[in-house]
Amino acid sequence: MVARIEQQAAYVLHSRPYRDTSLLVDFFTLEQGRVSAVVQGARRPGSRFRSILQPFVPVQISWRGRQELKTLQQAEAVGVTLLLNGNSLLCGLYVNELLQRLLLPFDAHPRLYVYYQYVLNELLSAVDIEGGLRTFEHRLLNELGCLPDLTQLQREQLYLFQPGQGLVVTIAPTELERPCCFWGGQLQQIANDDYSDPQVRRAAKRLMRLAIDHQLGGAPLRSRGLFQKM
Repeated sequence: MVARIEQQAAYVLHSRPYRDTSLLVDFFTLEQGRVSAVVQGARRPGSRFRSILQPFVPVQISWRGRQELKTLQQAEAVGVTLLLNGNSLLCGLYVNELLQRLLLPFDAHPRLYVYYQYVLNELLSAVDIEGGLRTFEHRLLNELGCLPDLTQLQREQLYLFQPGQGLVVTIAPTELERPCCFWGGQLQQIANDDYSDPQVRRAAKRLMRLAIDHQLGGAPLRSRGLFQKM
């Protein structure tokens, strides 16, 4: 790992207090993937970082450090803050938590970065929040190699999704297996991010949750708790 990285496009995923006056911030960067950095003095009233290091604000950042935990040197906002409210805000926090929890440090995913910008714009417009979320979840899981190929399937065939293993043809699923079963035609539409059919939307939500929960090892998402409280 190099000692210093300059001018990286990034978004803040999560921040938390660190020592007396600093923050520990997780960033999603275009070229370096997920990066964690200490922002020294960020909690002081006069810190120049206080208004910049907010979720959903495109920034350029520079950092130094040879260990996995970096020290932020510079941050500059390079775009307009997306003012998400209500369900859009909760969904934005959910998307950020997925990236924070599922991405490995310094594992770059430039295509996923573009889809992250896409889903933020979908949340801002609030026209089709659910479709935007399913598309992002799908692309995230594809990038991580967590979904099997959904294109080479028979439309009228029923498939059992086994997280971590793949899809197998099934004829008479048990009661426990039924929530993990999907018709081939539904999976083909999910592969194309076509969520115009309400049944496909429901199937996509089940599929993504099964795959995401498997990757999390059963650990709960804080953002889901917020949805339940709302």
